[in-house]
Amino acid sequence: MEDEEAAAVLRAVGRQIKVWREAADMRQAELGAAIGYSEDMVSSVERGRRIPKADFLDRADEVLRASGKIAAMKEDVEKARYPKKVRDLAKLEEEAVELGAYASLQIHGLLQTPEYAQALYETQQPAYSEDEIERHVAARMARKAVFERVPRPMVTFVQEEVALRRPVGGKMVLRHQLEHLLEISRLRHVEIQVMPTDREDHTGLSGSFRVLKLRNGTTVGYTAAQLHSRVISDPQDVLTLEMRYGRIRAQALSPRESRDFIEKVWREQA
Repeated sequence: MEDEEAAAVLRAVGRQIKVWREAADMRQAELGAAIGYSEDMVSSVERGRRIPKADFLDRADEVLRASGKIAAMKEDVEKARYPKKVRDLAKLEEEAVELGAYASLQIHGLLQTPEYAQALYETQQPAYSEDEIERHVAARMARKAVFERVPRPMVTFVQEEVALRRPVGGKMVLRHQLEHLLEISRLRHVEIQVMPTDREDHTGLSGSFRVLKLRNGTTVGYTAAQLHSRVISDPQDVLTLEMRYGRIRAQALSPRESRDFIEKVWREQA
């Protein structure tokens, strides 16, 4: 596991499954056969070395007659599946009353469809395993809960034109992605703006970033590079990012113009 917090959750789940299995007087091989998994998988889960899927927990709960106590751990296990940096970012987004994001080379993560996100992760090098891709995509989709929170946060995006045209995953994946952008843009608490490639004045050429205003009144920034991401909390640095984001929004197309622009690109994909 990449972090101790997730590892501790998986060790606790593994211990619980072992306790219920031994109370049922079953060997690991017997439990595996009963729930459709290998003895090695059961052993790895009990030792906290493998992340059990929801199906594993549901079947184990039923076979071991745990009355929902094993199945109840699915939510904690699902969160442990997500990479630590994703969990940390999700926590910030949960606390945000206002979130602004400038995205340059790809569609912003909060705006991605599952197919688009999967295509992105499939291009990574060194290559991710199928399980790693599934984990990353699930984590990214879970973060979209920010759009459904009550009270609604104000969420704004400035998206580079180039990302609207790059056929990540192929033409149909891109077309569905553009349709999704149009759907999200109709939410009253969301604004999406497009930065046209032909703009001469552009304050965002240093790369993508986010600005998050939190419930406690503080504001933080967030940047992600090739291998590392970081939260920016220094007041002067945050002020700089806020100023840049304001300028970028002023230089981009308006939300209404942007919606028309996305529709135009979408029609071009037909």
